[in-house]
Formats: sequence, C-alpha cells, structure tokens
Amino acid sequence: MPAATPSRAKPIPITYDDGVYDLIEFDGKRLDRSDSEWKKLLSPVQFAILRQAATETPYTGALTDNHEEGIYYCAACGLALFRSKAKFESGTGWPSFYQPIYKKNVVDREDRTIPEETRTEILCARCHSHIGHVFDDGPQPTGLRYCMNSAALKFKKQ
Repeated sequence: MPAATPSRAKPIPITYDDGVYDLIEFDGKRLDRSDSEWKKLLSPVQFAILRQAATETPYTGALTDNHEEGIYYCAACGLALFRSKAKFESGTGWPSFYQPIYKKNVVDREDRTIPEETRTEILCARCHSHIGHVFDDGPQPTGLRYCMNSAALKFKKQ
C-alpha cells in the first residue's frame, strides 16, 4: 500500500473545508462523486488516502497529538465520525478511537491488501471514503482501536 506522505515529511495541515459538517446519525443517503470531482475538492494527499486507500506515514498526521475537545468529521463529506472523548493514545502514530460517534456513520469492509493478513477497513458511510482500519486491541469499553488517517479527518472544536 503506498504511503501518502514521505517518511520525513512534516505533518500536512488539512486545508479542504466546504463548511458543511453534519453532527447527525447517517440517514442512508449516499454521496457519490467521480474521481475527477473528488480531485477538485481534496488535496493530493487527501485524495490518495480517502479515495485510493493510501496510508499516512505514522506520526506525521496533523491530528495525531490533538487533545482538544470536539468532533472529528469525514474530510471528504463532513459526516461526523468520532468524538474526542473516544480518542486515546495508542502509540501507533495515528489518531485512535475506541468507538465511532454513531455506528451507522462508518462501514466495515474486509481488507486483504496485505497477503498474510486480513484487516477490517473503515469507510465513511456517506461517501465511502477510506478513513483507516479497526483492530481488536483497543481499550474498554469496546476493546476496539479505530486507527484513522489524520488527512481523512477534519476536526472542529466544541
């Protein structure tokens, strides 16, 4: 899987912001856009991660060490994905959460891109953008670790 940023890169700030952020449970209405439309809306790094399932280099994401209170939204469509109260320090180099804001707001999909490993990919339910992966080594109360790419998220303080 290609890395979205060079290994010595500084964190890339999130610049895309259409001003639309929905703090709602997903209503089932999908947002479908062509690759050319997404390329106009997203930075090259965001496009690689959100639309081509690339992965940020660990410890380079702008939101990895964010400890402010607020909501994390899909950087592509603005659907609420995680609350800061569910964020924890996983030591992995990516923002990690133990649960989504609403289970309906994320989609799980089997990922076999690494031949010897089956993982669970996490997609935004509205636009089906790649956000990251979920693992079963997280803290209680869920035991899950949603390991997300910073560039796939937009943070808004509450």
